[in-house]
Amino acid sequence: MRPPPPTRLPNKHYRSREYLTPSEVRSLLDAALERKARYAHRDYTLMLLMFRHGLRVGEAVGAKCGLRWDALMWAERQIFITREKGSDSGVHPLRDDELVLLKELREMLPDSKYIFVSERGEVMSTDAVRKLLGRLAAQAGLDIKVHCHMMRHACGYYLVNQGYNTREIQDFLGHRDIKHTEKYTKLNARRFLNFDWGDL
Repeated sequence: MRPPPPTRLPNKHYRSREYLTPSEVRSLLDAALERKARYAHRDYTLMLLMFRHGLRVGEAVGAKCGLRWDALMWAERQIFITREKGSDSGVHPLRDDELVLLKELREMLPDSKYIFVSERGEVMSTDAVRKLLGRLAAQAGLDIKVHCHMMRHACGYYLVNQGYNTREIQDFLGHRDIKHTEKYTKLNARRFLNFDWGDL
């Protein structure tokens, strides 16, 4: 009789926080660019879009909700984001650098249906992205155990610290219940900058 599989402990056992700071995201992006891997351009674009659009890993890759080329509206400079887990799908604007990266990626992959594909031309798997992120985190020297969903949380953390209101962030991330968005307000340390500690 086989012993039962080990029980996974709560996240707080593995790390103190569930998001990445902007400097940590920048380190991951730099690591993707610095890699000598054949697909460094794809990997950088993937990490950037996961962060900027608050993508779950299954919303970036995978056959069910993964980003497809027909989701891009080049003339409008927009992309349709198909959300998972009952979240609201919607349209996001694309910045200049994102459009350049995507156009270059499209030239590399003229026949692919999905934006992010494997070496065999098939849509990347979520497991492949998890492994990629682990390699990038190690290369970047991050001293926190990183997982894919932290890119989505990093997006929320960044937006709330930039002063965007909870309703805007809710719509951007596709949260149906604003309670899921309100947790990011607790990550805004700027709220406390006006505290006066006197001589202490």
